[in-house]
Amino acid sequence: MNEASDLKCSGVGRRALLAGAAALMPAGAALAQQPPAPKNMRPQEGDLLVRVSGEGAGEPVKLDSLVINAPQILAWPKDKASGTVRDGSRLNQVLLMRFDPATLDEETREHAADGAVAYGATCPHAQCPVTEYRKDLGVLHCPCHNSEFDPRAAGKVTGGPAPRRLTPLPIRLDAGEGVLIVAHPFLGKVGLSAT
Repeated sequence: MNEASDLKCSGVGRRALLAGAAALMPAGAALAQQPPAPKNMRPQEGDLLVRVSGEGAGEPVKLDSLVINAPQILAWPKDKASGTVRDGSRLNQVLLMRFDPATLDEETREHAADGAVAYGATCPHAQCPVTEYRKDLGVLHCPCHNSEFDPRAAGKVTGGPAPRRLTPLPIRLDAGEGVLIVAHPFLGKVGLSAT
């Protein structure tokens, strides 16, 4: 038997099958073009940064709560208007640190808020979370495959197999409340994603 006769035996002609598939294509295209749910959206300009865990979990991160040259804290972006925490994708998790502004390179200083810097917390090598800070070396460390990144130099790779730097997230200070706010979306890919 050939394919055409197999389809006829099943009660569906090839033309009917193709017509049905063609009729469903616009619906599939419309679904593919739907915007992501607000909690899945990448950080947006004006989003607050709120602590992931620990003391003050869910609260906006204040600049004065970040100790200079201390280990990173993790945060989620939060839509200030709707109150939606953008925790629907782990690629939205942000690591925050603070340094003496004089120790930051020019590019990093440009996207920092009084020495506070923000990066996507996902390693671009194998999408592991970057969880360690080696204060003695001044680098962020991914424990999965030992990639290291310089938080004072725009997250550039200083060791290991990571193919590119951590993704910077420009931030600014809300002077009235003293909290950190997203100034611009991520400056490139986060992890292995295309967005």
